[in-house]
Amino acid sequence: MKLSLSVALCLTSLALAQEEADASRWGWNNYVSSKSLQKNIKLPNILRHSHKLLEHSKLSNGTRAFGTKGHNATARYIKQLLDRTGYYNTELQSFPFFAWSGTSKFSADGKEYETRTATYGKAGEVTAPVVLAYATGCLAANFGPAIKGNIALIKRGDCDLGLKVAHAGTAGAAGVILYNNVPGSFSGTLGASPRPEGPYTPVGSISGEDGDALAASIAGGKAIVGTLIANVVAEDRWSSNVIATTKRGDQRNIVMAGAHSDSVPAGPGINDDGSGTAGLLELALQLPKFQVRNAVRFAWWTAEEVGLVGSRYYTAHLTPAQNQKIALYLNFDMIASPNGGFFILDGDGDTFGTSGPAGSDHIEQTFKDYFTSAKIQNGTAAFTGRSDYGPFLDAGIPAGGVNTGAEGIKTEQQAAWWGGKAGIAYDPCYHQACDGIENLDTNALLVNTKAAGHAIATYANTLRGIPRTRNQTVTRRSSSLHSELIGFDDGCKHDEDVKV
Repeated sequence: MKLSLSVALCLTSLALAQEEADASRWGWNNYVSSKSLQKNIKLPNILRHSHKLLEHSKLSNGTRAFGTKGHNATARYIKQLLDRTGYYNTELQSFPFFAWSGTSKFSADGKEYETRTATYGKAGEVTAPVVLAYATGCLAANFGPAIKGNIALIKRGDCDLGLKVAHAGTAGAAGVILYNNVPGSFSGTLGASPRPEGPYTPVGSISGEDGDALAASIAGGKAIVGTLIANVVAEDRWSSNVIATTKRGDQRNIVMAGAHSDSVPAGPGINDDGSGTAGLLELALQLPKFQVRNAVRFAWWTAEEVGLVGSRYYTAHLTPAQNQKIALYLNFDMIASPNGGFFILDGDGDTFGTSGPAGSDHIEQTFKDYFTSAKIQNGTAAFTGRSDYGPFLDAGIPAGGVNTGAEGIKTEQQAAWWGGKAGIAYDPCYHQACDGIENLDTNALLVNTKAAGHAIATYANTLRGIPRTRNQTVTRRSSSLHSELIGFDDGCKHDEDVKV
């Protein structure tokens, strides 16, 4: 009996010693604050992650598109660093998803057109007359008998691209050429198939100027024969979200923050969204120095660039109880655009008229408080649903975040406030091969990482202002992952609707 008591006392002593060591290691006696967490954020550490992401892209010919070796290396890198802290419960949420890549070429009447492709279009080569669809092709009735066996010319606008192509497919079109409803070229996604409206065909997209001229010639009675060549590689790929939740803190009140870890196939994505990925990773590595009252969960989403797939998968698989435990979601997508601004998502809807669930207004104000204290002018970005906060809005979870802009054009006023050049895009390398290290505004990267730290630290301490009882009946955009993807006219374009 004395031996058992001695052993028990020894084990208790060892447990207390381990508890003290963990307390020292994890900062359990030192609650996080905005000031203390920001103080630990250093630009060289963030950039170290950025350089790692660039290295990963070299494993896949300069890309970190989901399911590639480059993206898988990014996911492993994030998880390995987090596992070493011992501060988080981490997981790879892995699932298969249909991957698509391709190119399109279109010529007509002896002219080669600058042609882009549309994700999920079919492979094929067709030479046939080019025939106009009525209106913008959003109704089956817009495709007459003349479409059958020919190439349908369809104007962008009014509905998603996939619906237009599906109607054309049902009408028997051999191919589809989409043209922009504004000057310039564009590329987009049809959304994954199958869909009930009809089958997809080979697809290409041309500029508004070229499309208008071609449509005018056809409407004027000129017979035009075109050749469309669509080269496509399609396959199922396994990919993973990386999820890390603090072991301490109230697990019934989870403060969640996320960024997408994949790039487009065209480049390494060091700003889009390597900037958010690196910034959040460094925050997650510094948070273990502190204690949290509310649990904090970090997420790095896969396959955002093909339709928010990772975040949609995550929210679609939440039970009602798991949904309720997530107090709010903070999104960080493109936080270091080289010609960018400082934009806060319009949580209260007072700028763009579309607000988030109750509590989103408080998140917006939290970020405003940060920029005010830093004496930085801020602008507002609309809740367009084109980044990973979108599925959280659909799930009824308060959301917010910051970004620096994508393909939108900087105004003279914005240039006066933030520097840079008016009249060009916030990120001229958006979705291109040149989105590398040199494409980062390192000052914006540091400022916005600290803004993320301010919000995370604030809510890790208190959720005052964030409703904690929500209606569990949530209206989603559709009932399945694949059908949800259909509703995106241009895939992931991020939040180009911004105001100051």
